[in-house]
Amino acid sequence: MKRVLEHIKEQNYQNLYLFYGREKYLVAQTRDRLKKALIPAEDTMNYSYFEGKKADLPEILELLQTMPFFNDHRLIVLDQTELGKKSNEDFLKALKEIPDSTILLIIEDEADKRSKIYKYINKEGCAVSFETPKEKELVLWIAQMLKKEQKKMTQKDIQLFLYKTGHDMFTIKNELEKLIGYTRGREVITAGDLEALTTSQTTNQIFVMLEAIAKKQRETVLKLYYDLIELKESPFGILALLVRQCNQLLQTQSLEAAGKSQGEMAKELKVPPFVAGKLKQQVRLFKREELYTMIQKCAATDEGIKTGKIADRIGVELLLVEFSR
Repeated sequence: MKRVLEHIKEQNYQNLYLFYGREKYLVAQTRDRLKKALIPAEDTMNYSYFEGKKADLPEILELLQTMPFFNDHRLIVLDQTELGKKSNEDFLKALKEIPDSTILLIIEDEADKRSKIYKYINKEGCAVSFETPKEKELVLWIAQMLKKEQKKMTQKDIQLFLYKTGHDMFTIKNELEKLIGYTRGREVITAGDLEALTTSQTTNQIFVMLEAIAKKQRETVLKLYYDLIELKESPFGILALLVRQCNQLLQTQSLEAAGKSQGEMAKELKVPPFVAGKLKQQVRLFKREELYTMIQKCAATDEGIKTGKIADRIGVELLLVEFSR
């Protein structure tokens, strides 16, 4: 991402950009900055946007060769068209003949690094992976937004806030804006404000899902899964969170056996103390062998999805059905 921001700052652009990854907020922010730098707000002649698999390829190919109208650049954005994932030979040929004045930005959820299209853009242009920042970076980002609005939260409450929202930056920003409006007229945002207003998101849902798995409540498990899909959480993300939670439960068992206190567990697990308390409660629902088996089956499903043996959404759904059988 820093490379793209440097291109904008120096006004020295690549012709080809591929943005991919789970962090949609950073994708949208960087896309908008690139557009603002290249195309004036009132200029509709030199900006084209295509979305979805049904995008008109002949029209795109023609636009790629069209010179800009009273501007130095033409910007074309292809959003989730899958042209950045599959190697369409006509499209790839057009990229190799793209004029210097045309800037093409392709946005996809995922990129196949083995594909011709990825290899070409990565070599001749700029392929950028947008992944969720680490918690330390998110805490800093939240603190900066709070400072801008002349608000304050304790470190402990920021961690509670992240636990409730999850790490999706769009969700964090939306929930923080609601909190800022809710606490208008006072400086400090408290844990009580969080409980009153902030929506519990993915991480909390995974806690509930595992409890339902332990109790073999299949309908509840699948409802939680579909809710997470509705929240735009990817099946891969859900799979990763399940594995993380199972690993945390295994660690909790070991720490309990070693006689560690809840505070010591929280430090070892790098979670807030109240999360360590929830893990202590939940770990009693599972045998150690069950957790190992779940992790192994998650890994097998992950491999099956990545090798194309099964679709991601169906693969995770079948896994959850098996866990709650």
